[in-house]
Amino acid sequence: MAELATLLARLRETPAMRAKQALQHPARRLVGPPGKGEERYMQPGDDTAAFRCGDGYQLLAMEGMLPAFVEQAPWFAGWSAVMANVSDIAAMGGRAQAVVNAYWHHDAAAAEQLLAGMEAACAAYGVRLAGGHTHQAPGHPVCLAVAITGWARTLLSTLHAAPGQLLAMAVDLDGHWHGDAPYWKAFEGVPDERLRARLELLPTLAEAGRLRAAKDISNAGILGTLLMLLEPTGCGARIDLDALPCPAGAPLERWLQVFPSYGFLMTLDAADWPYVEATFAAEGVHCAAIGQLDASARLVVEHSGQRAEFWNLRERPFTGFACPPLPEDH
Repeated sequence: MAELATLLARLRETPAMRAKQALQHPARRLVGPPGKGEERYMQPGDDTAAFRCGDGYQLLAMEGMLPAFVEQAPWFAGWSAVMANVSDIAAMGGRAQAVVNAYWHHDAAAAEQLLAGMEAACAAYGVRLAGGHTHQAPGHPVCLAVAITGWARTLLSTLHAAPGQLLAMAVDLDGHWHGDAPYWKAFEGVPDERLRARLELLPTLAEAGRLRAAKDISNAGILGTLLMLLEPTGCGARIDLDALPCPAGAPLERWLQVFPSYGFLMTLDAADWPYVEATFAAEGVHCAAIGQLDASARLVVEHSGQRAEFWNLRERPFTGFACPPLPEDH
């Protein structure tokens, strides 16, 4: 038990995990009384806000990039800002439409690289770069934020997570690490059509009624992302680390902190698992059943015959974005 417990203790204290817990302060201001019905899709907690629009939903989200990342790798930061946003839209069962950006910079050449990265990602993912706000002059700090809009016919909301659902992970393993960073890059040299087709899997499966909830795996890694999926409804889960799809030779501790260019955690009914697995496999995406949801509000981790609790959401909030579950007829 000591080996697994030690690993989980280190993972609880990573900078990314601490950053997510810092969201509890704004969460106290943003999470008001529970909305009624579909009003709850507009509240914080999901990857995007969703607003009923005709027979579907308009989606809205925003990503801010770490200033040090923007300073050190402007092209990749520009690409990543768009990539993270389109992943948020896909995780909601949606399709991205357009992005706008706001950036400050003091270096014209670096700012040009920033814009080039955004333009390249928009072209690759089929999203329109619709402008935004630019502030470029000597002495300015380096900052970048990108907002996105999209639409969905059928939502994949964390509010749909429920005990008994299967937990699955889909990830593109045909990539490589970005230096010593946790970023797993699986987009370089990949045709635009393939990038778009893989994102299309989420809304297609949502519309077929095969998925219930989803989260794109972000800088909190696999376990942190799972906590964000569970917290809105107070669900718990058991996850088997030995079942994770993982690149050959990747150290487990590093992989658990991964921020992949294409990676999602999803919940679904067990009866839909063969269909979902085959759908991802047809596009060359590794997808595995890695656990199951329950009503405990505890995240329990299994590995090599050992079992340990990673988090208890009743005793220790993660982001603070929690609300009562939707009724069964959502």
